[in-house]
Amino acid sequence: MCNLYRMSKSQDEVAHFFDAIAQDMAVAPQGNAPAEIYPGYPGLVLADGRLAQMTWGFPLQRKGAKGQPLKPKPVNNARADKLSSPFWSSSYRERRCLIPVSAFAEAEGPRGGKTRTWFAMSGEALFAVAGLWRDSAEWGPAYTMVMTEACRHVRGVHDRMPVILAQADWVDWLDGAPDAASLLCRPWPGDMQVTRTDEPWAGGR
Repeated sequence: MCNLYRMSKSQDEVAHFFDAIAQDMAVAPQGNAPAEIYPGYPGLVLADGRLAQMTWGFPLQRKGAKGQPLKPKPVNNARADKLSSPFWSSSYRERRCLIPVSAFAEAEGPRGGKTRTWFAMSGEALFAVAGLWRDSAEWGPAYTMVMTEACRHVRGVHDRMPVILAQADWVDWLDGAPDAASLLCRPWPGDMQVTRTDEPWAGGR
């Protein structure tokens, strides 16, 4: 599952990237999202035809051992084979979005010594990942990434990966019927750039 991604482009560059399908880019999000994005932190998405800044992860209420309320957990990944479950179904039917991503990371290596391995599109500075969004009482608008089985480039590191959408499929993901959109939840068939690093997985937040 993806718990870290990079979006290194400016809002103007993201707006240009989505220009072909955006209805209104006049309403820009306030402030800048960080270049490396973690669950519970803000990121950019294209939702309802415009760019918006939302929190990555749907809030999940939790209680402590004595029943006391704890800080909500951000549920930042939605498995494609679980989109009909009560937690995701209304967002999947009614509120799909596109997430601009420069690269996503997975942890690789032995326990206690895992490092970051980054996956990006060969020759592309940005690509679009399938997402869902909803309003929340805890954090305001929030989004999650949709996950599917890993492609051949990711499989040796993790068994799942974000659903990457070709530009020709953007409108079908955003506005198509749920049954049609589900057909887009598949491993990426093209080439990917894999960059292994010595960056500690847990560092940098």
